[in-house]
Amino acid sequence: MSNTHYENFPVASPLLPAHLRAPIRVIYAFARSADDLADEGTASAEERLAALAIYEQEIDCIEQRQKPKTQLFQELETVIDQYAIPLQAFRDLLSAFKQDITTTRYTNFDGLLDYCRRSANPVGRIMLSLFKQQTASNQIRSDAICSALQLINFLQDVAIDWKKSRIYLPLEDLTRFGITENHIAQAKLDDDWRALMTYQVERARSLLMQGATLPHQIPGRMGWELRMIIQGGLRILEKIQSVDYDVFHRRPQLVKTDWALMLWRACWM
Repeated sequence: MSNTHYENFPVASPLLPAHLRAPIRVIYAFARSADDLADEGTASAEERLAALAIYEQEIDCIEQRQKPKTQLFQELETVIDQYAIPLQAFRDLLSAFKQDITTTRYTNFDGLLDYCRRSANPVGRIMLSLFKQQTASNQIRSDAICSALQLINFLQDVAIDWKKSRIYLPLEDLTRFGITENHIAQAKLDDDWRALMTYQVERARSLLMQGATLPHQIPGRMGWELRMIIQGGLRILEKIQSVDYDVFHRRPQLVKTDWALMLWRACWM
């Protein structure tokens, strides 16, 4: 798993059916470019919000059956029409990107989950639309998986997010475990930090497992893609534990041996 959940789009996955590679590349281009507008470069907050407002205007054009101004959104309109993807998924993503500009702390877990609902869950719902598997029960399981993956990325990226002046751990949890922001600033690895991270890891694992039956509902390659995604999340959690929760200096990443283990486990799901 990489720095952001947008990399969880299976853009280059060998499990991806050939006919879906082009539409997924278009959707990925939308998500990646919008995320970069919110997060990269030296633009001011006002400039970033203005750039994302242009993206919102393009979505409005699609909704109103007016031709979008840019090639990216013209291609996106074709994909949305072909696969009946709800426009709300794209609006939710843009809402989350805007929130990244204006919000750097989350008081409680509910607030963080609401962010995940808009920053991560739309990715899964878009994929379900592409595979024509968007039933209510599938969406519930997909939401659990996507929110869990987002939380796992937050645990991976505590140090990276701190450099951006962001904390994606609920402040109520920091207080509960006796953690101050100085713990993160000083990369302080002590029993309080380990207790906090143990709690966060188990909560993310539990949420991920709530969606773990989804691959059995999705036929073919997508089901196997989901198995690998779930196993990837579980493996990252194991690696966080294996470094004694020292995500300050030893950011967990997947290597070749991990992929082999994940494939083995995926076969036995």
